[in-house]
Amino acid sequence: MSTKLYVGNMSYKVTTEDLQKRFSEAGEVASVNIVFDKFTGQSKGFGFVEMATEEGAQEAIRTLHNAPLYGRGIVVNEARPQTDRPGGDRRRSGGGGGFKSRGGGGGGGY
Repeated sequence: MSTKLYVGNMSYKVTTEDLQKRFSEAGEVASVNIVFDKFTGQSKGFGFVEMATEEGAQEAIRTLHNAPLYGRGIVVNEARPQTDRPGGDRRRSGGGGGFKSRGGGGGGGY
């Protein structure tokens, strides 16, 4: 088992300090990372906590899954490795974009 845990269904108010404090009840916390939207800077409502030991990770899953934090039952489970997205990354798929002609006839009367 990995010691890295996925934490979801978080209130946007949750801070890294909140997670550090809460998860330290289950064992030693190695790191905390909340995921933020790169454009707005707002939390995406999930993050990752790495516990120092497998025992601490198991205890965190057992005791903190569905535990209330800022009025929401957080989801705590083992983090899965990131995999390639089905269909590839569409943002880099080439083609498309730009303006296309929608009518018959010649020129582009600007």
